[in-house]
Amino acid sequence: MSATLITNIGELTTNVELDRDRCGTVHDAAVLIEGGRIAWVGAASEAPDADEVVDAGGRAVIPGFVDSHSHLVFGGDRAAEFEARMAGQKYAAGGIRSTVAATRAASDDELRARLRGFIDEMLAQGTTTVEIKSGYGLSVADEERLVRLAAEVTPEVTFLGAHVVPAEYADHADDYVDLVVGPMLDACAPHAKWIDVFCETGAFTVPQSRRVLEAGIARGLTPRVHASQLGPGEGVRLAVELGAASVDHGTYLTDDDVTALAASDTVLTLLPGVEFSTRQPYPDARRLIDAGVTVALACDTNPGSSFTSSMPFCIAIAVRDMGMTPAEAVWASTAGGARALRRDDVGVIAPGARADLVLLDAPTRIHLAYRPGVPLVERVWKDGVAVFGAAHDGRGTEDHGSLTR
Repeated sequence: MSATLITNIGELTTNVELDRDRCGTVHDAAVLIEGGRIAWVGAASEAPDADEVVDAGGRAVIPGFVDSHSHLVFGGDRAAEFEARMAGQKYAAGGIRSTVAATRAASDDELRARLRGFIDEMLAQGTTTVEIKSGYGLSVADEERLVRLAAEVTPEVTFLGAHVVPAEYADHADDYVDLVVGPMLDACAPHAKWIDVFCETGAFTVPQSRRVLEAGIARGLTPRVHASQLGPGEGVRLAVELGAASVDHGTYLTDDDVTALAASDTVLTLLPGVEFSTRQPYPDARRLIDAGVTVALACDTNPGSSFTSSMPFCIAIAVRDMGMTPAEAVWASTAGGARALRRDDVGVIAPGARADLVLLDAPTRIHLAYRPGVPLVERVWKDGVAVFGAAHDGRGTEDHGSLTR
């Protein structure tokens, strides 16, 4: 079994807490990769021999980003909606229906090709693990094909049939919930790991959301919840009550919400790209972290409210506008995302973890926020294989265009 040594790392972010440093920072470090896993981590001066040696040149290495909230399988475009918001129009959940129409009209091959394009885009920006939701089909057949296509590129698939009420059920929301928890769940559960619901004014009520989540739990799916994006509500406390892995958005949180989250194992996933694109107020991450809430950062890549796949961009926003330090933002986009997916084999650089690493063209992780918009990802390894950068072996997307482990 061949081994690869990455050495002369100026700053290594391990996310293994060390001397009260949650990022577990090691300077003048080296990492040994063997069999797709991390085999050894330590001082470069003590590094073992290896078949291949990569000289990091004093630059920084971080874990691959773990993007725990995305909507990558869709058709169409909503640039006109974005332009209208920039001219002052308020964001509303109903715009999702236009993407539903475009997605239903697209073929499997069209959706698949676009999905793989997004995956390559993410890999080039350092994301090595991604969760993908359905939610742009909203019929039994279309939701089934969205989760099936998502499962081709990631194990982190979420059934989000309860995204909004489709136009054909506009006056019969409870009937649509019946469809979601019955035939639609039956068709989608075999392809999914998670169940999600948009618990929000304009989407689903708390009783409707409870029905959806409890039905998913009964089928072996673990809950996630969209909540408190457009205004305060009871979605956060519902998520905590049902043991959701994460509750996402959290733009409008009450003190009771924060207290409930801090006392739970539910991760709050913040989505800075949404506030950037919708001009809503940014969540106060400082308030959450100081209260003891576990915070993750994700891109929420989707055509309506956050059409970015760049975790470095989200990190820069979180530092500039949400009160996070660079170290906290990097932790939230790696280890935090892993916790939101209940994974301990990604988001960390430690023996036994998957060898998902990013070499930055920068001396420290601080530069991800310090130099916004600059492509600082130099190389990316996924399961020990170079998938982007100078060490990439040149294979096409058939070989590397997935994040399937």
